[in-house]
Amino acid sequence: GQDITARMAQEQEYARLIDTANAPIFGIGVHGRVNVWNKSATNLTGFTSEDVMGRHLVNEFITEDYKERVQEVFRNALNGVETANFEFPLVTKPGTRVEVLLNATTRRDEKNRVIGVVGIGQDITARINQEQEYARLIDAANAPIFGIDRDGRVDVWNQCAARLTGFGGEEVAGKRLVEEYITDDYKARVQEVFTKALAGEETANFEFPLVTKGGVVLQILLNATTRRDDRGRVVGVVGIGQDITARMNQEQEYARLIDAANAPIFGIDVEGSVNVWNQCAIRLTGFDAGDVMGKHLVNEFITDDYKASVQGVFT
Repeated sequence: GQDITARMAQEQEYARLIDTANAPIFGIGVHGRVNVWNKSATNLTGFTSEDVMGRHLVNEFITEDYKERVQEVFRNALNGVETANFEFPLVTKPGTRVEVLLNATTRRDEKNRVIGVVGIGQDITARINQEQEYARLIDAANAPIFGIDRDGRVDVWNQCAARLTGFGGEEVAGKRLVEEYITDDYKARVQEVFTKALAGEETANFEFPLVTKGGVVLQILLNATTRRDDRGRVVGVVGIGQDITARMNQEQEYARLIDAANAPIFGIDVEGSVNVWNQCAIRLTGFDAGDVMGKHLVNEFITDDYKASVQGVFT
């Protein structure tokens, strides 16, 4: 004979640890029938171990749309190929669906022969529901929102972005945003913004042009934000935009009106440096815009006896 007391005691200890674990743990034999089902699995699904023991896990407890994929994971594990972080739905006793994140591990006996699969799960139903709610909010937002993955390919494109550009989500999904939808003169700058965001450095109020399906160039004001997964790893970039095409067109129209006015018009910034100098001002003074732009108006173009009084007006 052989004294297997220690081995049996160890196996019983393992069984107790599994049964009291705060994660759902279940196991199947080589034919796919349940032979492990801990208390956490019972709490999650409503099925007791007596309800499930000996029944085929995939055929009886997995939703139709996932049967084939879950069966493949178990088949791989039975062949020694384990799977981590596989998401799949389980059907509860009341008929509801819970989302489970699973690590499927090969089970072996003391002679290293494969005898089944053990799955250690995590209930991610709340997280999935929250993600779906976020997705609904993003899709219904009244601002254009798009996202790219780490390779620069579009994976978020809301309804507002679709209406604004004429491209539907299905048309742009998986395509490289910068290469296909940004004008050539801005490709490098937009790519730099995305590269920084992928490195954790976010950008606010960046203006860039986006080409619509009809070939029209829109001006977008963008906030580029780093996207992270639940472990804090960078997975992409999300951009929340604002269509400023009308505003920019209006500003350009104002600039044209100012430049063509029949009165000399000039402007200064907060430092007192010239930033507006129209055609009439050029004709009046002889200085063209290139001569004066960026120069201090009072210091360089006002006579000494009026410098203080003019500066007082500006101040």
